Amino acid sequence: MSEASVNSLSQDLWQTCVDHLAQELPEQQFNTWIRPLVVIVAPDLSKVTVQVGNRFKLDWVRAQYAARIAALLEKISGQRIPIELALAPREAPAKSDVLIRKFDAIGVSEPANLGAPEETAASAFKNRINTALTFDTLIEGTANRMGRAAALHVASSLGQLYNPLFIYGGVGLGKTHLMHAIGNKLLADNPAAKVLYIHAEQFVSDVVKAYQRKTFDEFKERYHSLDLLLIDDVQFLANKDRTQEEFFNAFEALLTKKSHIVMTSDTYPKGLTDIHERLVSRFDSGLTVAIEPPELEMRVAILIRKADTEGAVMPEEVAFFVAKNVRSNVRELEGALRKILAYSRFNHKEISIQLAREALRDLLSIQNRQISVENIQKTVADYYKIKVADMYSKKRPASIARPRQIAMYLAKELTQKSLPEIGELFGGRDHTTVLHAVRKMAAERQLMTELNQQLHVLEQTLKG
Repeated sequence: MSEASVNSLSQDLWQTCVDHLAQELPEQQFNTWIRPLVVIVAPDLSKVTVQVGNRFKLDWVRAQYAARIAALLEKISGQRIPIELALAPREAPAKSDVLIRKFDAIGVSEPANLGAPEETAASAFKNRINTALTFDTLIEGTANRMGRAAALHVASSLGQLYNPLFIYGGVGLGKTHLMHAIGNKLLADNPAAKVLYIHAEQFVSDVVKAYQRKTFDEFKERYHSLDLLLIDDVQFLANKDRTQEEFFNAFEALLTKKSHIVMTSDTYPKGLTDIHERLVSRFDSGLTVAIEPPELEMRVAILIRKADTEGAVMPEEVAFFVAKNVRSNVRELEGALRKILAYSRFNHKEISIQLAREALRDLLSIQNRQISVENIQKTVADYYKIKVADMYSKKRPASIARPRQIAMYLAKELTQKSLPEIGELFGGRDHTTVLHAVRKMAAERQLMTELNQQLHVLEQTLKG
């Protein structure tokens, strides 16, 4: 086998592993811990060396991800491949090995600078902004319109309104994309601005290191001097009292100097648990916006755009078929698209609805098995502590009518049933009754934070 073939085989092995991890892990975890890995695959696949930048990251990757990476490599290659975790050396690796560096969430690899890996890492993580995630590359729809408008305002008028900006919603809905878009626009307008994007886990790590090394002056200089702090998944600060104290101090210092803070979370501020009340009140003092699961038209647009960036043509009817069946978030849409593109290439077939159905048969089977109107009725009834029979009854007190409307809304959102079919399953109600409930809940979840959170919990429960 030629050297080029060996290199291609090694790259394909790790690339496939990364594709699996991108689908399995929350976006923030994937970007924080998997994307920065430097991976050296031996030409004969006898060993995979995973290099990380420091001891803390090495221990974390070993504890949290090494076993899963090993299992995936064995599954993909059909053989057990030993994994070695090591600190990244200062010298370049041997040319006989294949070095694979940095992957984005849709599987595009980027070669490392073999001559100066330390310098490359330092420059890459100076502000940690992903230059590919801009307002131009963000598909806009009803689900994210308010969040996008607020983010654009922040990027254009730093330190003024909407400070802090708190963006919340489920995984894979584009919260992180919005934060990077803010950073990219600010840097385009003002290249000298001091911007930092981090995941909350990294902030925890930085606090721990500052304590261990007694370098709190450097820590404060770094965080308190920023013009814009973008921090992902603040719910990860829960139960970490000292870290919360330092975050509060940084928060106050930044607001005092008219710097801007943008945060994301999986829930709205008052829904956070084990976070100090004074922090929660600060989170809630600016603007809080929700990012919803993308609506059908937005999902179609995302699929067509993503396929185009992969050099493939996604017929509109196929995009509609996929969008109707993959409803939860952008990451699952990307995962479905990857499967379709891979299935098309491996089988040398053009993309069609039938091909998409074959490529996604496991996903469609699970979805059809798990989510039914009956399951929705039972889940909603349990959540609101009413009887399942109340879903079909003619009773109309608010304590019953509202959960019934919520169940109708979820039935329309999460199943393929028509309005008349849903009405029939709710005690023979007319389709106009169902339509009224769907429109009412869709409008109210945009305005009522508590209702939106309840719907989010119910959706995640039903999707497993």
